[in-house]
Amino acid sequence: MPPPTRPLSLYEQDGPGWAAEIREAVVVLVAVALCGVPLGLLWLRLAPKVPLIAEGSGNNWVVYLKDTEGEQAIGVDGTFTLLALAFGVVCATAVFLVRRRGGVPLVVALCVGGLLGSLLAWRLGVWLGPEQDVIVHAKAVGKGATFPAPLKLDAKGALLAWPLAALLVHLGMTALFGPRDPEMYVGGAHGDSAYGDAAPGDGAHGHGESSAP
Repeated sequence: MPPPTRPLSLYEQDGPGWAAEIREAVVVLVAVALCGVPLGLLWLRLAPKVPLIAEGSGNNWVVYLKDTEGEQAIGVDGTFTLLALAFGVVCATAVFLVRRRGGVPLVVALCVGGLLGSLLAWRLGVWLGPEQDVIVHAKAVGKGATFPAPLKLDAKGALLAWPLAALLVHLGMTALFGPRDPEMYVGGAHGDSAYGDAAPGDGAHGHGESSAP
């Protein structure tokens, strides 16, 4: 008679315990948030420049848009949004490929890391971008010269593009390609039912039956 099978522990059934999941989530959060650095640099490089022009002398300076009908300001927000969406898709795909089982801590870390990465990219792009004080910049370039406006993000909702994209992509990939729960085992080791009845044809007799004389 084969030895009885050992029931699986909760750890074996559900994957790593909460402590391991929290550690993985912290690593994912930090790694995703640091991806905000390349996002900020790409935004700074790819975003269209908003041209300004200055007039004045001494302490009296006026700065205004060179192209009042231009759409460069909208392009700045659009560039950040598209880049953030792409980063969300890439990060979600990478996290899924590394750990297919997923889990609540991992998804939360992916979303929070994406939001922190967006904030980091935004502030880094502004910091490395053109001078924030347009009057100082105008005095530096001189009267009538064209110079770029400070890099800024008017549509603050763009900061949510990364975490939302990461959330939707990760949930979709988990639903389509994630591991499936194993089917419940009903039969016994030798074909017995869940109630211990003997399988037909094994030579055993039911209760209350007697052999023929």
